Amino acid sequence: MNHPSTYKNKRVVVLGLARSGVSVAKLFHKLGANVIVNDKKDRESCPEAEELTALGISVLCGYHPEDLINDETVLLVKNPGIPYTAPPVQQALDKGVEIVTEVEAAYWLSPTPIIGITGSNGKTTTTTLIGKLLEASGMKPIVAGNIGLPLSDAVYDVDKDGWIVAELSSFQLKGTTAFRPHIALLLNLAETHLDYHGGMEDYVASKVKLFANQTSEDTAVLNWDDPVCRLLSPKLKAKQLPFSLYERIEAGVYIEPPYIREQADEKASDVVARRSIVYRSANNDGGDEITIMAVDNLGIPGRHNAANALAAIAACIAAGASPEGLVKPLELFKGVEHRLEYVCEREGVHYYNDSKATNATASTMSIRSLKGPIVLVAGGLDRGSDYMELLPVFRELKALVTLGETKDKLAHVAELAGLSKVQVVNAEKDAESTLQQAVKQAAAIAEPGDIVLLSPACASWDMFASYEQRGSIFKQSAHTL
Repeated sequence: MNHPSTYKNKRVVVLGLARSGVSVAKLFHKLGANVIVNDKKDRESCPEAEELTALGISVLCGYHPEDLINDETVLLVKNPGIPYTAPPVQQALDKGVEIVTEVEAAYWLSPTPIIGITGSNGKTTTTTLIGKLLEASGMKPIVAGNIGLPLSDAVYDVDKDGWIVAELSSFQLKGTTAFRPHIALLLNLAETHLDYHGGMEDYVASKVKLFANQTSEDTAVLNWDDPVCRLLSPKLKAKQLPFSLYERIEAGVYIEPPYIREQADEKASDVVARRSIVYRSANNDGGDEITIMAVDNLGIPGRHNAANALAAIAACIAAGASPEGLVKPLELFKGVEHRLEYVCEREGVHYYNDSKATNATASTMSIRSLKGPIVLVAGGLDRGSDYMELLPVFRELKALVTLGETKDKLAHVAELAGLSKVQVVNAEKDAESTLQQAVKQAAAIAEPGDIVLLSPACASWDMFASYEQRGSIFKQSAHTL
């Protein structure tokens, strides 16, 4: 798209309200565009509509008008979650109307450089951690994007000398054309969101758009342990600062001594070598290294969180932060809500909320980060996976309590894994009572010293409005046992 100011007096359609839709509608309205906002939800379900109407913005709720995308429409700004098969999107494609997401519009107006973070797992933790590290370094960050604050709001709130730190989904990136983060992070790639993308090819292509417009003045932070990231490396124009858990790399951030890739379960060994996080600069002719801190001193547990910390360190060093200044905030950071979040202890049983684990890879990493017998609560939206990749980790569980659309699939994998304690929770009167029942059943199985872990391996939308709602109900259920 062009700079948003060029759309003055021209018809711009914003499809979908929510936070990003409201934000971008205000942005174009402020710049003089003729903005029409449309959401298929009825007016009562769109409380944001009144605010926009009061500003003079046309808001149409409850249906998609047949003439929404007409010959005067020059741009469609689409809510990231709306599929490209939606009728207005198809109309725009047929008429040759450009389709973007709110991220693209915000980029054009950003007065500061952007750090963009994407990946299948770890985005929220890494994005939040980068914000904390830059703040401790006096670099005035504002955290935005898929994590909460829309980018369209962030560009007006950010300090002119600061940074925008943006969590970005594949849905958001698919709708970008000129978007160019100064520092771009790709954390990992796993099979997820295939119902939206139609396959891994489109999913990967959407993620990789993060790097499409970078130049040699920019930096790409890649997970050197991920095969797709490694294959991507030769194609990038940006400077590269990779990170690795398993290899000593020539220039980047890594673990010394490296983890053993095949030893996925740290609980399998009583003796784990004391490991440190090391940074090696590309400018060090002799391969000089800076040892930043011991891995054991990180405030967040688990090998996957060590990888998130490496990525965050690489991004902050690329932004100009001193490695030494990152140590204390790395020690103090205890993670984010709904991501391996400690909830409480009841009768000797510890409860953890990992509702943000919406795919099998994320759940596997969380299970293997905790020490002690685990009663897993899992299940949710069925996106077509058979969940067989969970078979090895299910062998390590004490029990499984499963619910939601995937309950029978997960129970079948548990049966193949030889897990004897499996309980399937059928739907109660509503989602809240169903999850409450699952927590009660897990608590009945657990004994002192055990862990009850909500790590669904599935999205929440079969029963809940969001993973946040699911996690909050789990926490309330644990507290009130």
